[in-house]
Amino acid sequence: QRRQVKNLERDETRLTRLVEELSRVIADQGRKAAPARRNEQVPEATAEASAAGSVFARLKGLLRLPVRGELAGRFGSPRPDGGPPWKGLFIRAPAGQEVRAVAPGRVVFADWMRGFGNLLILDHGQGYLTIYGNNEAVLKGIGDMVRSGDAVATTGASGGSAESGLYFEMRQAGRPFDPMTWVGR
Repeated sequence: QRRQVKNLERDETRLTRLVEELSRVIADQGRKAAPARRNEQVPEATAEASAAGSVFARLKGLLRLPVRGELAGRFGSPRPDGGPPWKGLFIRAPAGQEVRAVAPGRVVFADWMRGFGNLLILDHGQGYLTIYGNNEAVLKGIGDMVRSGDAVATTGASGGSAESGLYFEMRQAGRPFDPMTWVGR
């Protein structure tokens, strides 16, 4: 059990490092794309990301969860086998169910990661990221723009979980926060 707890802690550290690096890259791209003079045109991708971020900030309390299922792990609650508390949600759901983007954004990561399985990360602008893990399959690639409600993955158990479902996190400026405070009732 101690070994499993250490693995969970290492996996979370790895995800945090990935998010920090992605945030740096996204910020650098935004700075490089920023116009030098007032009358210069802002590249379309940067304008879309900025607009998406301002839209995202106004969605607090209006989002839907990315998949239907049973909340088996909640932000801040202890894990049943010990280890660090949940930094997101685990939503138990049958394998193969479509996972939907909670808001418009751009795919900045789509690959397998130890402890999180097939992982997809969306950038919503202004430092907001949503993280979708444990997927059976990822349906979008890096750079793809998605709209709210678009299918981005399918649920599974690729992250080492004994149960099929979705691991879902929300972060702003690299820090995780409770997704349930953003979900409408």
